[in-house]
Amino acid sequence: MIITNKIKQYALSLGFDACGVCRAESSGEEENLREWIRLNYQGDMSYLERNIEKRDNPRLLVPGAKSIVSVALNYYPNKKRDPQLPGFAYYAYGKDYHFVVKDKLKQLLAYIQTICPDTEGRFFCDSAPVLERYWAAKAGLGFVGKNTLLIIPSKGSFFFLGELIINQELVYDSPIDLSCGNCTRCIEACPTGAIEQAHLVNATKCIS
Repeated sequence: MIITNKIKQYALSLGFDACGVCRAESSGEEENLREWIRLNYQGDMSYLERNIEKRDNPRLLVPGAKSIVSVALNYYPNKKRDPQLPGFAYYAYGKDYHFVVKDKLKQLLAYIQTICPDTEGRFFCDSAPVLERYWAAKAGLGFVGKNTLLIIPSKGSFFFLGELIINQELVYDSPIDLSCGNCTRCIEACPTGAIEQAHLVNATKCIS
């Protein structure tokens, strides 16, 4: 527990807004993912069709994996662009998030190796076949809403997610017992009807 808490505290000191840990194991989501792809809901994101087994089981992605350290980094802008100018996604306002999050995860891995020198692992941020939202929810960071985004209670969904998959046994967090309840505002607000039903997004309809 002491080591796990030190990892979380250091993650927060690096600027992450949330950090949790879960066991590296099969997610049980392979069948659902295959059905989503069978319906062609991935659109032109053909990379989602590959490495489905690794998406389901991170131990196939990182040999010897025992734990997944999930982190979240808020990207909601402090200052928004002039509304008269063409708009673009908030996540694109700053530096490339792949580099920002990976740099912090690299520092986190190096820190863990000072505590446990035999630690080996890899870090990811939207750059490998990892079910990021699933593992973040499993690690207790938040819950997956009907819009399929990870929602962190009292903080929202404007977060980059990242993972550090390592060969160390840690103390694992539990998923939080929260949901959207009866709320369907996201489904009703989606301008193209891409959220066809709760927890089901058809990317071919999405204009993001």
